[in-house]
Amino acid sequence: MAAVKPGARTEGAQGAVLLLGGRSEIGLKVAERLAAGRTVVLAARRSDDLADEAARLRAAGAVAVPRVEFDADEVAAHPELLAGIVDEHGPIGVVVVAFGILGDQTRAEQDPAHAVAVVHTDYVAQISVLTTLATLLRAQGSGDLVVFSSVAGLRVRKANYVYGSAKAGLDGFASGLGDALHGTGVHLLLVRSGFVVGRMTEGMTPAPFSSTPDQVADAVVKALRKRRIRVWVPAALRPAYFVARLLPQAVWRKMPR
Repeated sequence: MAAVKPGARTEGAQGAVLLLGGRSEIGLKVAERLAAGRTVVLAARRSDDLADEAARLRAAGAVAVPRVEFDADEVAAHPELLAGIVDEHGPIGVVVVAFGILGDQTRAEQDPAHAVAVVHTDYVAQISVLTTLATLLRAQGSGDLVVFSSVAGLRVRKANYVYGSAKAGLDGFASGLGDALHGTGVHLLLVRSGFVVGRMTEGMTPAPFSSTPDQVADAVVKALRKRRIRVWVPAALRPAYFVARLLPQAVWRKMPR
């Protein structure tokens, strides 16, 4: 992606950009597109090792890129941590909630601790940060929340039912939260993507309707500009999953991916 020049037009609400999951491939692509003229806060574990990510964002036009230590699984720490970020770097214009794990389905079928770990990161921790952020942004009176769901949660398949169940819960939670935020000045964008070819899926055979992190980021920024509440990436997934939901369970059970 070409660097964004300082002063170029940005999308989403005005204010700093907060990226929760500072190493996320998709999250960084979105942040690059929002960075020009803004502070971009990178929050992740081992935040001292985010020099390359910070350099990318400065090259994209960010005026400052502070780094914050953030462990998504430490839910008890979220309220104080996030309030501190808002106090120090606010107002917050856009929060990109981009942390998560795919997990190992085969292991999760045999190891309940691993299954719980996947659901904790991909669902429980997301609820924690989103509830906290919604409260903070309501008090601020503005802000955009970007939440990454997945078509894996729209009808859960046997091939990834642990990850898919977490995304199903997140999709429902985010949909309800978005409705609850209507009229508050806070906007929630729910991103429903298919298979994304990147680090998280390295070594896996791409599924139909695959996309790249750049394509997802482009769709997110366009949807923020239009104040949409949901975006499918690619758009062809929406009619495809309308049909998929109608398939008999005996047929769906045989779907490999």
